[in-house]
Amino acid sequence: MTSEITLFVNPTAGRGRGAHAAQPAASALRDAGFSVRTVLGSDAPDALRRAREAVRGGTGALIAVGGDGMISLALQAVAGTRTPLGVVAVGTGNDFARGLGLPVRDPSAAGRSVAAALKGGDIREIDLGRVVPGGAGPDGAGAGRPGERWFGSVLAAGFDSRVNDRGNRMRRPSGRLKYDLAMIAELATFRPLPYRLSLDGGPVREIEATLVAVGNGPSYGGGMRICAGAEPDDGLLDVTVVGACSRTTLVRVFPKVYRGTHLGHPAVSSYRVRRIELQAAGVTGYADGEPLGALPLAVECVPRAVRVIGC
Repeated sequence: MTSEITLFVNPTAGRGRGAHAAQPAASALRDAGFSVRTVLGSDAPDALRRAREAVRGGTGALIAVGGDGMISLALQAVAGTRTPLGVVAVGTGNDFARGLGLPVRDPSAAGRSVAAALKGGDIREIDLGRVVPGGAGPDGAGAGRPGERWFGSVLAAGFDSRVNDRGNRMRRPSGRLKYDLAMIAELATFRPLPYRLSLDGGPVREIEATLVAVGNGPSYGGGMRICAGAEPDDGLLDVTVVGACSRTTLVRVFPKVYRGTHLGHPAVSSYRVRRIELQAAGVTGYADGEPLGALPLAVECVPRAVRVIGC
């Protein structure tokens, strides 16, 4: 493997932690003998274009510095390639790194960990979720179809995604408090929604539900273990369905999500699938915290889709 690697940086991640994290991470990698090139980009599409250029150019690794949004962007560049992904997690949620047991909010330690793993060949192949908008059935073909997205943690569709929608429209406050307030506002008006689900190509199920989450990893939202049993290398996606329930029940169940004990509640059902097609009117899908667009969506698990350093 070449000693030239690429640091893929979001300077605004974690309210500025991304910019501060790049330097110690780069120093740790250079101290280990690697030649480090930094990629920024004027916006997300430009950053992704530059990351893909680095991958096509044969960089030895793409090291994402930022939060789950930055890692999501990096996944679009490395999924389906042999280029390994390193993670310096300094965002607000850091669910991808947390789910793989990687350092969180410690850029020096993360840089040293990536360097040691690269030198030792400590690279793990994990699955990814692949999303096709419009409900078109995934067919196992290669990446690059219009609108296709990869995700490493959880796809959200329902009450949770509406909280994201509302939070993204709010200018104040910042950070987690904004989404806490958005959740309270959504609780005041939310009703269960009609969904149409197809699991592994089976018959369409028409249900009413509060939310449907599809997990390649266990958590989203900074540690909410909505798909607590999900394993990133078992070739399957974990689907959690919170059925039709009252606001009172939802408020009682919600705190259990941080421990993953909500899965035992009678209102919650879970499945393991290779593929799911999901429809619901007026619902935006989010994957790794990033908006995908309106349902319907089709999602499949792609085994060993990305090589992750040091996990």
